[in-house]
Amino acid sequence: MLGYSLRRIIYTAPVLFGVSVVCFALVHISPGDPLISILPADASVELQDRLRVLYGFDRSYPEQFILWLGRALQGDLGTSIATGRPVTTEVMRAVGNTLMLASVATVIGFVLGCFFGFVAGYFSNSPLDKAASAAAVFGVSVPHYWLGMVLVIIFSAQLGWLPAAGAGPGGSSQWKFDLEHLSYMVLPAITMSVIPMGIIARTVRALVAEILAQEFVIGLRARGLSEFGVFMHVVKNAAPTALAVMGVQLGYLLGGSILIETVFSWPGTGMLLNSAIFQRDLPLLQGTILVLALFFVVLNLVVDIMQSALDPRIKR
Repeated sequence: MLGYSLRRIIYTAPVLFGVSVVCFALVHISPGDPLISILPADASVELQDRLRVLYGFDRSYPEQFILWLGRALQGDLGTSIATGRPVTTEVMRAVGNTLMLASVATVIGFVLGCFFGFVAGYFSNSPLDKAASAAAVFGVSVPHYWLGMVLVIIFSAQLGWLPAAGAGPGGSSQWKFDLEHLSYMVLPAITMSVIPMGIIARTVRALVAEILAQEFVIGLRARGLSEFGVFMHVVKNAAPTALAVMGVQLGYLLGGSILIETVFSWPGTGMLLNSAIFQRDLPLLQGTILVLALFFVVLNLVVDIMQSALDPRIKR
């Protein structure tokens, strides 16, 4: 187990370097001057040159990349062009908010997805299977930003049960785990959980149907094992794949929540990326993308190690 984990960690190093190269390249090949957003229309040439030197835009791309990567390895992601604050501070605050929301949404999606998947797999080709499969298809197909707006209209504007936007009455800086603050998380978490719920449900349904058709399940029932015992064997065999899908979906939610966070004004990485893109804030955009990519790679590493712990065959 230790040797397998060490190999997986070593394999992650070149992936992380490749991620940093792609992150730097994609941001810099986009058209436009990043200093336009902060420079006045009548800015002098001397002021423009001074700011380019300050932010390192006067150097070649290889030099900029080496300097940026060296500072990033020390935890310094630069300074935001739009706000003048450290990018690391901005990103980590937003990542904390997104991670909190994405974790809750993933748990909801995983629990509902596994429930619908097991029901559909155990009662294959029955009305329960069709109902559970329809719920899974709905989750995969519905546009989540549209669903978020519908939930806001119903539960906030019409019924007045839940707040429509924000991260709490005092903002994310004063977050507390109480009912008042958690109520702000209900609608965005439900909206984010719909897609992973559908994907996990369809995956688990296929796994359960395949496992139930295998010979060892027939042998277990022939030996008189209770249905609950058979169910536990099915769960053990389906758990590694379901866990891998859950890990991938959590990674997608961390980086793909721009529209949902914009709809609900949730102060996470989605809102941060949205503002960085429109303001052409390259340091903030680079730092946010890099941190999200690192989270995704590390999350996959953790899932791989957990899979090998659940199923020793993976190590071979």
